[in-house]
Amino acid sequence: MTEQRPQRREWFVSSYTGEQGNCVEVWLDSTVRVRDTKDRQGGEITMSASAWRGLLAHLVATMPLDSD
Repeated sequence: MTEQRPQRREWFVSSYTGEQGNCVEVWLDSTVRVRDTKDRQGGEITMSASAWRGLLAHLVATMPLDSD
């Protein structure tokens, strides 16, 4: 079975952007690129789609739920 890769060839802001603007932007293509919205020139983290899914799964499993 081949791995499906996300495709969204533009930067988009996380749907969990906080009121203080603490968020990241993501670019989905053959690799996933992540950068800080407040420092777009500060560099990017690049990873495979499977690494991105693993990171998201880890965050969901370990982050406390919002109490709002």
